Amino acid sequence: MAPEAELYDAIGADYTATRREDPRLAAAVQAALGDAASVINVGAGAGAYEPCDRRVVAVEPAARMIAQRARNAAPVIVAHAEALPFADDSFDAAMAVLSDHHWQDRARGLCEMRRVSRSRAVLFTWDQDFREEFWLTRDYLTAFAGLPGGMLLRQIAGHLGATRIEPYAIPHDFCDGFLAAYWRRPHAYLDPRVRAGISVFHRLPAAHVHEALARLAADLQSGRWHERNAALLNEDEHDLGYRILIADYPVLPRPSEPLR
Repeated sequence: MAPEAELYDAIGADYTATRREDPRLAAAVQAALGDAASVINVGAGAGAYEPCDRRVVAVEPAARMIAQRARNAAPVIVAHAEALPFADDSFDAAMAVLSDHHWQDRARGLCEMRRVSRSRAVLFTWDQDFREEFWLTRDYLTAFAGLPGGMLLRQIAGHLGATRIEPYAIPHDFCDGFLAAYWRRPHAYLDPRVRAGISVFHRLPAAHVHEALARLAADLQSGRWHERNAALLNEDEHDLGYRILIADYPVLPRPSEPLR
């Protein structure tokens, strides 16, 4: 079993309790997909952000995540991003939402998205250059910087063939509880149910996480966190490096069509 399947089979028992589709990001993903009628969702998880008005096929390796998909969700294929079981140009578009950093071979998975797409690929991902911009990873989860699998945004864009990179600032009341979703709600990270849906807390050494949370709790009680991050409390949304990458692929003439 590949690492991403092992991780989410281990932590995904109650994943949808805190990892729910936020309608604002869903609208942005929908817009980025353009007029694509058929879509493959790579690393689909429990099905968040899958458009309901198009033909969607989901790809997900973790059985525990598949079990949490809604009854009316798109059909799901058990497979990995690095080896999509589809022919070239099988879909109008490919999409992935915060799954690429878990793929065993990220470059290959991105190239696979490109291979099976006729015209477009849409990727919601994170720019690791923003690691020091987020107070949780900068001041508390400092071991985050040493996690393997990082890739520069320009490299991600290159493998995908992205032609556009759009910043996505996270609203303060964002309801999809990924790592930086609670940037203005620091007490949330002290909730084990919130942490259960964030893979970083499971990838870091338990002792480091325990010590980091103890310091966060102390800083919240003393008011030190608020002193350090007072400016954030006046922001409605915050750019923490999340990006929507859009790749447009040229539609080449079929061999039987004359070049003009």
